[in-house]
Amino acid sequence: MCYPAKFPWQTTSSSDDQTVKLWDVHSGQCLKTLQGHSNWVRSVAFSPDGGTLVSTSCDQTLRLWDVSTGRCFATMYGHTDWVWSVAFSPDGNTIASSSGDQTVKLWNVSTGECIGTLRGHTNCVHSVIFLDGGTVASGSSDQTVKLWDISTNRCLSTLSGHSKLIWSVAFSPQGKTLASGSEDETIKLWDVKTGECLKTLRSSRPYESMNIAGVIGLTEAEKFALKYLGAIEYKQN
Repeated sequence: MCYPAKFPWQTTSSSDDQTVKLWDVHSGQCLKTLQGHSNWVRSVAFSPDGGTLVSTSCDQTLRLWDVSTGRCFATMYGHTDWVWSVAFSPDGNTIASSSGDQTVKLWNVSTGECIGTLRGHTNCVHSVIFLDGGTVASGSSDQTVKLWDISTNRCLSTLSGHSKLIWSVAFSPQGKTLASGSEDETIKLWDVKTGECLKTLRSSRPYESMNIAGVIGLTEAEKFALKYLGAIEYKQN
């Protein structure tokens, strides 16, 4: 959840109802509904000063909104598939967006112009984030995280280790560690400088490998819940 500096009492949400909503975090009241996208809104981000909001959508566009008025003042075109994730640079001058078209695009906030396309992933790019004004990280369904130099559009390193798609990436406040979250049910911590995996975090599953085959009285819902918590249903011949 992101609270903008300019409007510290506001947060935002995106939805498959094709809208973005601004909320008062104290009262829970919806302050504005921003309409304009023609498909699911996948991601939203405030500019560092909180005055501008960017949204991305399955309609393959990004939209820039004036937070004060709720007005859309720019629509950016260029991706050829769903736009999954978006982030502002620390200075607020550049936006990075990631897409199902396997690219990360860089945008000039003032002009709405695409100023760079980062190519190298081999599947959908679900998440993107700035480390600083010059480095971006992206996480993909190709099971890798890539670090990019946006001044040259060059891939600096590829971090491999997950066994399923990567949904999310985030940097530590000091920028020395990167975290990646995957459908393989782990979070990996990476040394940004060396690319080394420092640690793998895995949630505990209290019924790991418990065989529930033949257990009497379980409903389908209960079986599903137990399997989610690690149980298996293995029937021996």
